[in-house]
Order: sequence, then structure tokens, then C-alpha cells
Amino acid sequence: MKLPRTAHTSHDWLLHDITHDFALEDVWALPTPGGPDDFPRLLSTFFERDFVSQAGLPTRFLWAARWKLGALLGWDKEKDGLGARVRTLRDRLPAELRDLPVGPEVGPPFSTLYTRENEWAAEMANRTVHGILHLSWVPDGRGGYRGQMAVLVRPNGRWGSAYMAAIKPFRYLIVYPQLLRWWERHWDRRATTPA
Repeated sequence: MKLPRTAHTSHDWLLHDITHDFALEDVWALPTPGGPDDFPRLLSTFFERDFVSQAGLPTRFLWAARWKLGALLGWDKEKDGLGARVRTLRDRLPAELRDLPVGPEVGPPFSTLYTRENEWAAEMANRTVHGILHLSWVPDGRGGYRGQMAVLVRPNGRWGSAYMAAIKPFRYLIVYPQLLRWWERHWDRRATTPA
């Protein structure tokens, strides 16, 4: 379920301290009900599965088309990524956190920024945007907890803003609905699988 911006901004996330120049694009409640200590389970579900390869045909097609278009237009060259055109946000972390292990890696194009008790963040950059994926574990308002996902972006000029506007309908109509069903399916499986 899509959430208002305040569902993300009302929490005291470390991410707020390092993303003053990013726009909050989306906030979603994940269908992952649990208890106060289930955030590691949320992360392991995310890292143990490959959403794109298990998604429906429309999402797989969009992903393939995006990478093909990116290759043709040169959007994803190393010189436009993290550490080249864009400095990693790890440089903005407090000094005492910068040298700590970052936690699990989700894999390209994302690079993990940090992992804390109830939040994890990763970043990616290409010629169009510098983006952040933020997963967190929050009270659900009914005595339980659930996962929450936020996406923040800093477009690279007018072209980056146009790119974000162009992909928005596909994200809302195809990608996010399939992603939420994927979360629910894999969360339910983990809940019913014996340890």
C-alpha cells in the first residue's frame, strides 16, 4: 500500500541526515507483518530472493528494456556511477559509522550504505539519477510491526527529471504491484517454513 510522505519523514532515520538534497519519491507499506525483532528476517527475505527473475513478464520486459536502452544511450557507464560522477553517500555518514561493516549487499546496481537495528539503505547512480532504496521496520499501528520501503532520488539535471517522470506510470502500474505481491508471497512462505 502506498503511504503518505510522513510515514517516512516522521521517523528519526539516519538517512535523513545524509539526504538533504534528495527528493522522497515513494513510500510503501510492505505486506510483512511481524514482531519487533523481525527486521533481520525482512532483510534476509530481500537478499535471498531475486525479485526481477521471479517477477511477471511485464516487469521482466521493463527491466530488460531499461538495461538495453541504457546500454544504447550510455546511461550506465562506470564513469557515471558511484565514486565517479557521483560521490557515495557513505562520505556523509558520521565518522564513527563510516568504518563499520555496511551489512548485506543486494547486488548491482545498488551498493549498501549502512545497516542498523531497524533500517537498511543502499544507493545507486547512473547518468540519469542518484537513487536510494531504504528498508525499515516500523510499528503497524495495531500492536505489530511491518516492513516499509522508501525510494529517494536526486535526478541528474532536466534529463534525469524527464526520465523519472517517464518511468513513473510503469512503476505504479506494473513494478510496485508485482513487488508487493512478491514480498507477500515470500514472507508467507518463510512464516510457514520450519526452521
